[in-house]
Amino acid sequence: MEKESTKTDIKSLSLGELQQQMEQIGEKAFRAKQIYQWMHEKLAEDFDAMSNLSKALREKLKAQYTYTCLSKEDVQISQIDGTRKYLFGLADGAVIESVLMRYEHGNSVCISSQVGCRMGCRFCASTLDGLERNLLPSEMLEQIYQIQKDIGERISNVVVMGSGEPMDNYDNLLQFIRILSSEQGLNISQRSITVSTCGIVPRMRQFADEGLQVTLALSLHAPNDAVRKTLMPVANAYPLAAVLDACRYYFEKTGRRVTFEYSLVQGVNDNLEEAAALSKLLQHMHGHVNLIPVNPIKERDFVQSDRRAVMNFKNYLEKNGIHVTIRREMGRDIDGACGQLRRRYLQKKG
Repeated sequence: MEKESTKTDIKSLSLGELQQQMEQIGEKAFRAKQIYQWMHEKLAEDFDAMSNLSKALREKLKAQYTYTCLSKEDVQISQIDGTRKYLFGLADGAVIESVLMRYEHGNSVCISSQVGCRMGCRFCASTLDGLERNLLPSEMLEQIYQIQKDIGERISNVVVMGSGEPMDNYDNLLQFIRILSSEQGLNISQRSITVSTCGIVPRMRQFADEGLQVTLALSLHAPNDAVRKTLMPVANAYPLAAVLDACRYYFEKTGRRVTFEYSLVQGVNDNLEEAAALSKLLQHMHGHVNLIPVNPIKERDFVQSDRRAVMNFKNYLEKNGIHVTIRREMGRDIDGACGQLRRRYLQKKG
């Protein structure tokens, strides 16, 4: 078992890193391109599937590298809209969730970036058991690869908005984005990738400087620090003024509009006073608001805002010049909220 842990995770390497590795083990650099395409374009299940490599090379690769593949533990399919919620098993026995949402404009996958989460947001099931560990780039990519293979259709949009705080797994997130958008891989446009954060300011600023064209989504959920602190512990470390400054910086550096995620919780942040405060807060920001009727989870007593409150809130923002959409509810008849399916699975196992 000890030997296993010293192996390099080959699916987490960039093409350049893989070329260096091939030279180190006495292989020609062009082999790296072949292996990379097998992993990230042809989505090979293992080294043995790489038919244009010699048996000797395949055996050498098996001896020196781990080849990450997720196992499909459970799939729930919505009878309403075809949304699929996947539970994937990792090599160490941990489980994570991913969601496939079908839209007119293509197939969108929402992936997890961590096993669990340590951010403690009060309306989220992902965080109830804390953070177990970060996901490797390969484990983030594999969620997309397995879903694409399962449905036999191309994935066109990726949202890093499942369990975990992506900015809390920063280096692996960057490597994941670069491999996913590489021409030798699935070649998904960076403009079709959205990364969500609850507002870790130093990482948001660093992310703005990476030269990417990714959409940044901020989990805002309140128009002021007082309400935000009751919902999101991270607000104690980074006040809204600093978070919005980082959003402005992101727009300046990338030209990409920021999305402000706002989960509407009945009686907490869904009245017109909050709508007025939110309008004022965002009036000079380059971005748009995505209103999310919160998915109730049984461990919390939060209740979803009713339809009229949601529409009133939306209309108020629009009248005040704020770009706003209501997120379409997908998969309402399956375990909709982030972390619910995983939590139920762990409870059954426990």
